[in-house]
Amino acid sequence: MDLGLRGKHALVCGASKGLGFACADALAAEGVDVVIVARGAEALEKAAADLRARHGRRVVAVATDITTPEGRKLALDAVARLGDLDILVNNAGGPPPGNFRDWDRDAWLAAIDANMLTPIELIKSTVDGMIARKWGRIINITSGAVKAPIDVLGLSNGARSGLTGFVAGLAREVAQHGVTVNNLLPGPFHTDRLFKTMEGGAKKAGLTVEEVAERRAAQNPTRRFGEPAEFGATCAFLCSRQAAYMTGQNILLDGGAFPGTF
Repeated sequence: MDLGLRGKHALVCGASKGLGFACADALAAEGVDVVIVARGAEALEKAAADLRARHGRRVVAVATDITTPEGRKLALDAVARLGDLDILVNNAGGPPPGNFRDWDRDAWLAAIDANMLTPIELIKSTVDGMIARKWGRIINITSGAVKAPIDVLGLSNGARSGLTGFVAGLAREVAQHGVTVNNLLPGPFHTDRLFKTMEGGAKKAGLTVEEVAERRAAQNPTRRFGEPAEFGATCAFLCSRQAAYMTGQNILLDGGAFPGTF
């Protein structure tokens, strides 16, 4: 299927590895020129070189902290040198797990800044251009915890739910202009983040992280964790011309783990 994305320009955040990289990979495979952003320069440059070699597209690596105004400017300036921004993929590593009794105001503000306000600022900087050109795709990578909260991820539950509420209104406002806004809610995928969140539970249970991971995978209806490439492919579809009538949605990719009908 031709997704109609060849020649488009995308900004993908948190794209040096994991789900962000998978989204950049899938978009580049469809002929999209991509600006990828992450804080770690070495891993980011390696990711960019890989994408260029396999897809032959323009891939610009911007090593910066996207949660800062300066970082956002660097990223958007890099996109401007490629052309108009057509696709924005918001993604940021989640805040650390823990007990809400241990989180002070600064911890909450850091989580909200990274996982709610930064995506909103990037949307604010780019959506009007998309509206003027009558085409745009905004994808926010949030978390399955938005739909089924996880007790140790309270900071993420709160901040990402705030973003979800904001997006619900925005998507309806901009849909008439050919701009769609959707959220991708990952469940357990084979990423560093997943294994990091299991460390505390493993230590408490006297098990290795690998043992905990094996048990958790066995509990999923698919009996496995998701592969990042599967996530990236879903992101690319949401950006496609075929998905032009799909907006304001929260797409849960969790292997059927959520036990609800709706």
